[in-house]
Amino acid sequence: MNDMARPARLRDTRVTLSHGGGGRAMRDLIDEVFASAFRPDGMEDQARLTNAALAEPGARLAMTTDSFVVTPLEFPGGDIGTLAVCGTVNDLAVGGAKPLWLSAAFIIEEGTEIALLRRVVASMVAEAERTGVRIVTGDTKVVGRGAADGLFITTTGVGVIPPGRDLGANLIRPGDVAIVNGVLGDHGATILAARGDLALSTDLQSDCQGLGHLMEAVIAAAPDTRAARDATRGGLASALNEMAQAACLGIEIDETALPQRAEVAGMCEILGLDPLYLANEGTLVLFVPEDQAEAALAAMRARPEGAEAAIIGRALGDHPGQVRMRTAFGGSRIVDMLVGEQLPRIC
Repeated sequence: MNDMARPARLRDTRVTLSHGGGGRAMRDLIDEVFASAFRPDGMEDQARLTNAALAEPGARLAMTTDSFVVTPLEFPGGDIGTLAVCGTVNDLAVGGAKPLWLSAAFIIEEGTEIALLRRVVASMVAEAERTGVRIVTGDTKVVGRGAADGLFITTTGVGVIPPGRDLGANLIRPGDVAIVNGVLGDHGATILAARGDLALSTDLQSDCQGLGHLMEAVIAAAPDTRAARDATRGGLASALNEMAQAACLGIEIDETALPQRAEVAGMCEILGLDPLYLANEGTLVLFVPEDQAEAALAAMRARPEGAEAAIIGRALGDHPGQVRMRTAFGGSRIVDMLVGEQLPRIC
């Protein structure tokens, strides 16, 4: 889209219902806040996609969709726009796909500051550039006051799985090693502190980051990588339980090996939370054969997204479908799936 196509007309400082009414006000909002930043190819009602990777024999398309709601909309280390791009890119990447394209749909509450929308869109553009994807189409809807929590974003991602690549929890085998790419719980703890409800003061920042480049580096170093999951809602505990159940194997992790910041551990101790269930937005756990574990770990640590990577456990043939943790005191406990909700609106 050519920025010089017509002079700027958007003079409002807040979104009104007229911005969702289908007329000039809506066109001004779309043109000057969204299209001018995302720069889609034309202004049709669909994106027309082409990429050389699609022509490779045996290549497969991967697609995922997710909705993002978070309070507050802006927080240390990111905002809802950063979450929307990273969350969707990461869902593709952990399945072995190379993320290529995103769509983005915005549900905007009447009264939302247009300056906030511009900041969120700028975050999405910056994160898309970092992760190597394009935001190619989208939609906007405006709802009345009280009908939404400021702003909701739904993103759909499309990527390509190269020929011969196959990742899935059902491929995990006994003896495979579990690796995480970084510290646990930063996002959940950051959001909790940012709300200000508990008068907590901290320098924590969300771990929100795209993991596509990291996954490509790991697969290049450890070509028999079995499976990966991003540890978002429900945290590491829920991700491991999902994998254990899909693989019909047991998983054992070592509490002393889990990378974690002292601030997060302290906050959890004060509030009675378990850091294993805190949400992450730039942390994944993957399983690789034991003889490729060191190569995978080195590939992770060579990238900024994996600088604090660590081996945390392994898959076992016994207690199928169950996750257990060797505690720092030498005992063992079951790490179950999250029951209920520790923190609302974290992604």
